[in-house]
Amino acid sequence: RVQLVESGGGSVQSGGSLRLSCTASGYPGSKNVCMGWFREAPGKSREGVADIDGEGTIKYAASVKGRFTISQDSAKTTLYLQMDNLQPEDTAKYYCAEKGPLVCAYHSGLLDATGAPSTDGYNFWGQGTQVTVSS
Repeated sequence: RVQLVESGGGSVQSGGSLRLSCTASGYPGSKNVCMGWFREAPGKSREGVADIDGEGTIKYAASVKGRFTISQDSAKTTLYLQMDNLQPEDTAKYYCAEKGPLVCAYHSGLLDATGAPSTDGYNFWGQGTQVTVSS
């Protein structure tokens, strides 16, 4: 059973930086998985921030492009999200998610109506880590 554990959240002032990490464990097979970061602010639905597919193709939401950077280690066991120039509108609970290799192979790069990575197909989720940005 895949387990995802996020860390690195916290409180910063506007313009500050944070680095989130997500450690994945329990997947017995291929490492050609899709992984992504999503966030959910109070009163809003969960939205995509950035994701990376099994080939290394990366998608970002327009609202974070140029400020956030998604990356993973070579073993694909740890996913990172470097967040720079944070703004109050980035305040949310951030979740790490994973699509298994079969789903990732046939359903990678999915976007929602805003052009951000879609939650479709992501069937493993972490518990989330809170990010709070004050002005």
